[in-house]
Amino acid sequence: MAKEIKYLGTGRRKTSIAQVVMKKGTGKITVNGKDVREFFPYETNVMDLMQPLVATSTETTFDIEVKVLGGGFTGQTGAIRLGIARALLKYDAANEKSENGFRAILKNAGFVTRDSRAKERKKPGLKAARRAPQFSKR
Repeated sequence: MAKEIKYLGTGRRKTSIAQVVMKKGTGKITVNGKDVREFFPYETNVMDLMQPLVATSTETTFDIEVKVLGGGFTGQTGAIRLGIARALLKYDAANEKSENGFRAILKNAGFVTRDSRAKERKKPGLKAARRAPQFSKR
């Protein structure tokens, strides 16, 4: 029996971390042991994390298993999207014979760059990061 080849990718967004394992298959995506549509309550989240696969026309080429921790739905979706993009880049590097070159497609779409925006810390004397207490004249 031939050894199954897996492509790994790690994605981060806000406080979420996603570990993506991609292997040849039929397009099944599993997040923390559940189907992706069962795990994420909104279809927009599912569409968002599928973007790298849609851009490279590989929606039905790979089975993807994801382990995601921390954050909310948006952060987790962004982390998974980056992890999938990185796994696709590893697949493309391993298969030099692929004629389309995923890197240019993914980079132009902005899926290779990690979104470094995170919540700003609260400062002393303020109610939030920049929100000052309400001014009272008397």
